[in-house]
Amino acid sequence: MADNTLHDPDALDEANIADPPHSLWSAFRKIGPGIILAGSIIGSGELLLTTALGAKYGFVFLWLILFSCVIKVFVQIELGRYSLSSGLPTLTALDRLPGPRFGAHWLVWWWFIMLLITVFQLGAMVGGVGQAMNLAFPRVSVQLAEGCESWAPRLAETIRTKPEHPWAIVTAIAAIVLLLSGGYKRIERVTTVLVAGVTLVTVACVALLPGMGYPVGWSDIQQGFSFEVLALPAVAIAAAFSTFGITGVGASELYAYPYWCLEKGYARFTGPCTASPDWVRRARGWMRVMYLDSWFSMVVFTVATVSFYVLGATVLHRQGLVPEKSQMIETLSNMYVPTFGPWTKIVFLIGVWAVLFKTLYVASASNSRLTADFLSLAGFTHYETDADRDRWIRRCCIGYPALGMLFYLWWRDPKGMVILGGFVQAATLPIIAGATMYLRYRRTDPRIAPSKLWDACLWIAFATISAVALYAVPYWVLYDFWPAVSAWFAPVA
Repeated sequence: MADNTLHDPDALDEANIADPPHSLWSAFRKIGPGIILAGSIIGSGELLLTTALGAKYGFVFLWLILFSCVIKVFVQIELGRYSLSSGLPTLTALDRLPGPRFGAHWLVWWWFIMLLITVFQLGAMVGGVGQAMNLAFPRVSVQLAEGCESWAPRLAETIRTKPEHPWAIVTAIAAIVLLLSGGYKRIERVTTVLVAGVTLVTVACVALLPGMGYPVGWSDIQQGFSFEVLALPAVAIAAAFSTFGITGVGASELYAYPYWCLEKGYARFTGPCTASPDWVRRARGWMRVMYLDSWFSMVVFTVATVSFYVLGATVLHRQGLVPEKSQMIETLSNMYVPTFGPWTKIVFLIGVWAVLFKTLYVASASNSRLTADFLSLAGFTHYETDADRDRWIRRCCIGYPALGMLFYLWWRDPKGMVILGGFVQAATLPIIAGATMYLRYRRTDPRIAPSKLWDACLWIAFATISAVALYAVPYWVLYDFWPAVSAWFAPVA
């Protein structure tokens, strides 16, 4: 599971060097980190938050959804560029920057704080799967309650009033078992097919909307690019800001991308940085693969995200339905029934399972790797061997799904949990983007520097991400943070 290149650039040796692919098809066969990110991205934010935003405000935020999906890819690729040239993952790179330290660099600690809050999103995934499975197989919880009646009447009553809870518990346990079994490739193949299936169904639903009485007119598209956000109430800005933080490549995915690039082997294939022209040739060649990997995955998750948003802005918005709390998945299923009929509800629920369970799985795997490095960088532990690091990764693979499950059992509001995680990710975006700018100009090997046009796009990304954060944070604190805190101390009945 561990890889020496995650810690020590000296581990990059000539034995692992490989020439980059020379054709488009062979390059496609080498992509992978971006697809893993897409599997993580097409999850709670897209299915729960993006759809709910469209359901509540119509097409007003279409421009923001598209902008959010595209603009952060520039930051993602720059982090990958530095990782490829140095052999260092994100947290190790940040720990070597100048600035205040508290055992580890303050940017490393910021990531850890963000992580603690985004664990709520894992709870939303656990709860969303639980709701979907209970809707698909409602008799299971009924029979379980009947079986507990004679020896545990209080437990039986809990299951009757909260029938999704047993499914949520099973979901967390299943994720832990798969994470510990080393069956990533197996589960990735299965869930990738399911995620692709539900995405295709969603796109098909959008295409068939006009024939089902929910046309998407030119006036809707104009509204989506009219930038009416300044005229909207502050609560809408707060909701949009949370969505901006979690749609597309969120802050969590930005931190994780270099880890997956290193595990894929891009840095090993490039080899240790030397003055040789061959190193430059290999680095540029593998950077082209990384560009393909990132932009291809961007197309995948953008199509899925926009499709979810359009369905929310048409079917749900025009019916006055807004997905909320324990009825979140039940309400979302109404996006498909008007288009394909009642039989598609079970197909949608299976798709929800695929989308959210895969995201829970990949997010837990990513967080576990970063947490293992954080514990070492902050001085809480020391790894003598790769096996030591593996043990901490496995412990985290148990802890994160279990913690997410506990959060959901307490709160029972997937949308609120996603909003909370979305905010802290959005607030982190300017910080990680700023650190990326420093790495780009002060630490990245100039021989593989991007073009001036790319640099201009990177500056635009940094400036706009920062501007959105500065504009929206006050609204979010007032209209989302304090209500979330109140809900925290008064769990949903």
